Amino acid sequence: MPYETISVEHEGPLAVVTIRREQALNALSSRVIAELTEATADLDLAEDVGVIVVTGAGVKAFVAGADISEMKALGPAEAQAFSEMGGNLGHAIEHSHKPWIAAVNGFALGGGCELALACDFIYAADNARFGQPEVKLGVIPGFGGTQRLARRVGVAKAKELCFTGDMVNAAEAKAIGLVDAVFPAAELMPKVKELAARIVANGPLAVAACKRLIHQGQSMPLEAALVMEQQAFGLLFASQDQTEGMAAFLEKRPAKFTGR
Repeated sequence: MPYETISVEHEGPLAVVTIRREQALNALSSRVIAELTEATADLDLAEDVGVIVVTGAGVKAFVAGADISEMKALGPAEAQAFSEMGGNLGHAIEHSHKPWIAAVNGFALGGGCELALACDFIYAADNARFGQPEVKLGVIPGFGGTQRLARRVGVAKAKELCFTGDMVNAAEAKAIGLVDAVFPAAELMPKVKELAARIVANGPLAVAACKRLIHQGQSMPLEAALVMEQQAFGLLFASQDQTEGMAAFLEKRPAKFTGR
């Protein structure tokens, strides 16, 4: 369907979602969040899509934050609803059956950093800048920043970034574990597509199971998480993909997975 603030382009099994508010540094308005959430649901159901990339239009910003001009006049109840809207988007990406890759070009601040944190991988251009500067506005991260950032970089570093509102460059973001890889800006999307190609070559049911198990297991006791893994392992042996994958291995040929 047509969108006003984002675009969705398909390149084989790869879908590229681009936030297109370049004049506003791709800030997350309620309209952008709603369209991203709708696109997330649509892409999760699309059988021809294996991996999803989210990026921002232009070279200056991935997403420079939530739309402050929209937030300025919000009351407490409206602000909580706006936070829940952004939270629902992060939840949809995190719980999608498909891997999401954030391709970060330029600023990823506030809601932009939080959008990237909801993704499975964060690949950054060498001009990228990350931060949670909400305290400089007298508020806090509202789209998951206080929670996902700590889980990704550790409690102490998350406190430092959230308490100071400091920005970190791409190299430091990689050093602290916020970013998975850094490339020259011209190489960012080709490298993202290389990662996506390696993922879609594998069994989609198995990839989805890995994503679910790793995510859910982080908040479970180890013994319970191991049982969950063992059950998922067994269930995959009822799939056509398991039959095809093991047959292809023994026959020394590429597997042709169908997601069934």
